[in-house]
Amino acid sequence: MRFQERLATGETILADGAMGTMLHTAGLEKGHAPEELNISHPEKVLGVHRSYVDEGSEMILTNTFGGNRFRLAKYGLEDKVYELNRNAAELARQAGDTLRPRSGQVLVAGSIGPTGEFFAPVGTLSFEEARETFSEQAKGLADGGADLLLIETMADLKEVEAALEGARESTDLPLVCTMTFDTNLHTMMGVSPKKAAETLAAWGVQAIGANCGTGPQEVETVMQGMKETCPEAVLVAQPNAGVPRLVDGRAQYDATPELMAQYALRYAELGVRIIGACCGSTPEHIGAMARALGKPSVL
Repeated sequence: MRFQERLATGETILADGAMGTMLHTAGLEKGHAPEELNISHPEKVLGVHRSYVDEGSEMILTNTFGGNRFRLAKYGLEDKVYELNRNAAELARQAGDTLRPRSGQVLVAGSIGPTGEFFAPVGTLSFEEARETFSEQAKGLADGGADLLLIETMADLKEVEAALEGARESTDLPLVCTMTFDTNLHTMMGVSPKKAAETLAAWGVQAIGANCGTGPQEVETVMQGMKETCPEAVLVAQPNAGVPRLVDGRAQYDATPELMAQYALRYAELGVRIIGACCGSTPEHIGAMARALGKPSVL
């Protein structure tokens, strides 16, 4: 069952949790790109995907958040954009199809994060460069078997526009977009939930929402604002597991699995259709959310 068909059922879709923090736990060293593991240690990426599917995830994100040419260039991997993204989608597809073999039961969302660059005149990035960069990444994800593309953690609507144009240039996959908001309920570039919802809906994005941020409470407020602005929009909520604290040199997040489960229910009551988690979350968080939402696990 593909993305549009799953949405047509009216059911809530449970997404997965953090990838980066899980890979660091699995041995990813500082100074190495998480996306490099899609080629060098695919078993580690596959293991993270499987742990989320085991706990009930019905949609898993590819290990490609930083899989664009600009971010990969910092690691000397700019010539492997297509390969890294294609492999990532293939790994996610493998995990979903192996553990839940009924065709299409686990959706694969191709993760597309920001370039990390600023547009001129603040920075040097041009719209055309951004569009081409996102097009390149989207093609790899589509060829690897992604069911949809999730343009996530965005702060600038101009960059979202470039990502949408680039993706549409190389694939006809459904497009979902989430932006990240701070405690002032605006993105770093000053976009409000109302402005985000109005603009993304007008651009024909299949689902809109928020991810990352300062935790589940803030994302709930964003969801309320987006629903008031665009009552018919398909909403997505993927908050961080609270706010991180540095403990013994490592970030620890303060939202427990039980708290995330409570907010998963609150999101569902608001009518949010895709519910997951972001930084600091683990399979334990997703498992608690799955039980709260009545989702079956593989375990």
